[in-house]
Amino acid sequence: MLKRYVWLAVAVVFFAFQWFMGSADAIELTAAARTIKANEAGDTTVVSLQQMNQGKKLFNSTCSQCHAGGITKTDFNVSLSQEDLEGATPSRDNVAALVDYMKHPTTYDGEIDIPELHPSMDSADIFPEMRNLTDEDLAAIAGYILVQPNILGEYWGGGKALR
Repeated sequence: MLKRYVWLAVAVVFFAFQWFMGSADAIELTAAARTIKANEAGDTTVVSLQQMNQGKKLFNSTCSQCHAGGITKTDFNVSLSQEDLEGATPSRDNVAALVDYMKHPTTYDGEIDIPELHPSMDSADIFPEMRNLTDEDLAAIAGYILVQPNILGEYWGGGKALR
């Protein structure tokens, strides 16, 4: 009988602690954290929470097998970090440029078209995950990618590049 009261006391203390402490809410994505470059001209856009959710879902189903956590499994020297996206030619650090890249991928220096190596709208027959994506879907993926450094900091893209 004493054992029952001990368990009851433990349960009461546990639930009282939970009630006083409140719940652990996920990080709040403020508008400032969701503000990213829209294009090369430097215009900005705020990614909506709905776009973030859509972008996350699409990124996880379409891109994460090669880019989990913002790394690039096929080339660890080039990630989806802000620094690496800015360093590409043309720069891919904005929504319009990333959408263009997902439609027509090129090498990091912009010299060679690589639709047969990287999933794209140009290669939807080779990479079926790209077949049903719309421009809005591509923009949501781009928004998700570009917001991640504001949330995860240097942990997005695997930290420092190996270059």
